[in-house]
Order: sequence, then structure tokens, then C-alpha cells
Amino acid sequence: MGATVLLTGGAGYIGSHTLVALRAAGHDAVLLDDFSNARGDVPDRLARITGAPVTVWRGDVRDRALLARLFAAHRFDAVIHFAALKAVGESVERPLDYIDVNVTGLVALAQAMRAAGVFRLVFSSTATVYGTPEAWPIPEDAALRHESPYAFTKLTCEEALRQAAAADPRWQVGILRYFNPVGAHESALIGEDPQQPPNNLVPYIGEVALGRRPALRVFGNDWPTPDGTGLRDYIHVEDLAEGHLRSLEHLLAGRGGHVVNLGTGQGTSVLEMLAAYERAVGRALPHEIAPRRPGDVAVLVADPSRAAALLGFRARRTIDAMCASAWAFVSRRATGG
Repeated sequence: MGATVLLTGGAGYIGSHTLVALRAAGHDAVLLDDFSNARGDVPDRLARITGAPVTVWRGDVRDRALLARLFAAHRFDAVIHFAALKAVGESVERPLDYIDVNVTGLVALAQAMRAAGVFRLVFSSTATVYGTPEAWPIPEDAALRHESPYAFTKLTCEEALRQAAAADPRWQVGILRYFNPVGAHESALIGEDPQQPPNNLVPYIGEVALGRRPALRVFGNDWPTPDGTGLRDYIHVEDLAEGHLRSLEHLLAGRGGHVVNLGTGQGTSVLEMLAAYERAVGRALPHEIAPRRPGDVAVLVADPSRAAALLGFRARRTIDAMCASAWAFVSRRATGG
């Protein structure tokens, strides 16, 4: 019999794909989401994909009374915690909001879990905890530093979880440091669908392809990379969801906590990703070169070997698959599908 898992922020981009992966593996999930950055029809779309209705609790992970009712109503085997604010630039403008939502939210959740006797947690972290890397590919034991309030909140949460596990050995925590999730589910029913203007490359290219923006702005073509544009490690969101499944099952089997990168180990430049999206769309897309942005780095690529050795996880999907699925989703969404 499979596990029952609470997904906080579960109606969001990565959470929704993780629910699909969990159900395909024989587990089930309850979603907690305030829908501040998720569409209200996501649960219905998830039901269409998985063939079963989805239980949703609408609310804020900082609401301790709500959490108490939620844990009283369900017997959870584990929690996967996605609920957080996540835009680096916005965090510079709103640091206190980021600390409140990301750090206070985790503490409220962990205390509710402890009260309910639930001690398995998969935590959504980020490659931004590495700051400007000294070398790449980046291993998990690389130096950690925060160069934005967002990264500060994730580092603080990681340390809080380490402290909790050191104080109480019942805690088993999987910390997953994402690189750059892109793409959409093969059904084109769910994908990256932010309520705010997109901050990430692939959704922005999608806006250009739909004619909603005149051109893609490429921030710098003088980086020390083969084509002068920044290299990033892009991972298909369905591969990322599988990484969460592997982490969860590692904890369920009692194999202990872990910190792993989730990436491919391959760098893709901005212009290479644009070319892949053009192949998906079937036409050229306009772009213009803009100055470098403060805080950007030339290369940010994972060393994924620990996830392979510890969890048996390897990302499989190509950038062409990422862009084809992203385009299928946004073009369907644009026509009301």
C-alpha cells in the first residue's frame, strides 16, 4: 500500500507534476495551497490526468490553526514542502515578506508535523544557495553563500532542518537543490503557468512565441562561454518530479536524510535554448542583446552524481523535449485548452 503525502504548494508548477508522479507510483497526496501563484483549475486538470479526484485544502502554510485541522483530518506518512516565494529579484525588494513566508512557513509546518508525529520531510531548496560558484559542475559540498534574500531564506531553512534533525533523530529530511526546471506534462494540461509576469527564460520565450512580447532579451553575449551567453543546467519538470519521488521513497524505506542536487550536469546556453524552442515552434523568434544583469553568473551547472548514487536518480529528457512540452502547454493554454 502506498504512502499518503501532504504537498504544500501542491497546486504550483513543481508540486502538481509531483502529484502525478506520486500517483503513478502508487502513492496519494493531499494538496495545501493558497493559490496565490497557481491557477484554480489545476486540481481538476490533475484529476483528468490521474483519473481520480484530488483533495485540496485552500490556505496558507503559516496558518497554524489550519495546519492543526489538516493533520487531524489525515494520517500522513510524509510531507513534501514546496510552498514558498521564489523570485530572486522580488526578494531584494521584499526581503521581510520572503523571510516571513519561506522561513516562518517552514517552522509552522515542521512544528505541526512534530505535533502530529510526522517526521519525514522532502524540502524544496535551490541552487542559488551556492551563490557565485568557484567552479563547476557544482557538488553538494561546495561553499554555500547567499547573494539574495531568497537564497538566504533557503539556506536558513536548510540549517533549521539540520538543527532539528540533530536534536531529534526521528527527523528524516531530504533537501533537494533544484537547478532550472522547465517543460510541462506530456498531456499539456499542466505546466509553468505563473500568475505574475515570467521571471524565467523558457516561459519568457513562450510569451514571445505567442506574440505577447516583441522579443527575448538576452542579458549579455560576452560571457566566457562558447557562444557568449550564460550556461544553465535545465531539467525537465517531469524528471524533477521523479527526483522528489525517489527522495520520498528513500525516506520511507528508512535510509536516512540526504542533500542532493537535481539537475542534468549539462550546460545549455540562452541561445541554445532559444534555438530548441524555435524548433518546437517551427519558426524563428526575435531576440535582442541587453546588458548583463547584476548578480548573474556565466555558468551554473550541477554535479548530479550524488543523486544518481544515493537515490538512483538520473534526468533523462532533452532540451528539445523540454521546449516541445512547454510550447504544447502554453499554446494550448492560450486557446483555452
